[in-house]
Amino acid sequence: MSVFTCVLLGFTVAFLGSITPSFLNLTVVKFSLKSGRKAAFFLIGGFATVLFFHANIGAYLSSVLMKNSEYITLIQKVGTGILILLAIHFFRLHFTLKIQKKKTKIDKSKAYLHGVGMALLNTFAIPFYFTSISLLIGLDYFEYSVLNGFYFSIGSTMGSFSLYALYAIGASKIEHKLTFIATKMNFILGCLTGVVGLGNLIYLL
Repeated sequence: MSVFTCVLLGFTVAFLGSITPSFLNLTVVKFSLKSGRKAAFFLIGGFATVLFFHANIGAYLSSVLMKNSEYITLIQKVGTGILILLAIHFFRLHFTLKIQKKKTKIDKSKAYLHGVGMALLNTFAIPFYFTSISLLIGLDYFEYSVLNGFYFSIGSTMGSFSLYALYAIGASKIEHKLTFIATKMNFILGCLTGVVGLGNLIYLL
């Protein structure tokens, strides 16, 4: 496979996968509204760093786990537990924190590290890449190797960063339209993670 094909596939998969609402892109909007675009970009940089490794792991697992379904079940159980804990955390923030209308400046390193931490809690990423790459392999669009996985991960990092950057830029440009959403962001995040977590729990039971 050519380098360009691997990068393009990674970019496309990550870009399309990041469009749907998740606690990552909603957090980007929240950060952009509260702390400004620059802090949001450092946050996105933290996301991208971790997502690069998520894509690599997903690519590797796609060539291994398809023959070992018990490991997939274990990953789903751990991910479900994390999602439910996240939902509780976001609901707690929504009901206990006062609305802060004034923007607060957040240190770049803190924004970056916050992004790393949030991305590490993103249990969607590895299963998403595993499923997407397995599908590409099944359709003969992708052939796994260490180098192909590396190039795919570069493309996926670029795709995720580009999409999240659009969220950050869009949030700052239409701030007056997103103010209501921003005040309800923790509640929205709690609902999203809670619904997915409960859905996974019901599926596992």
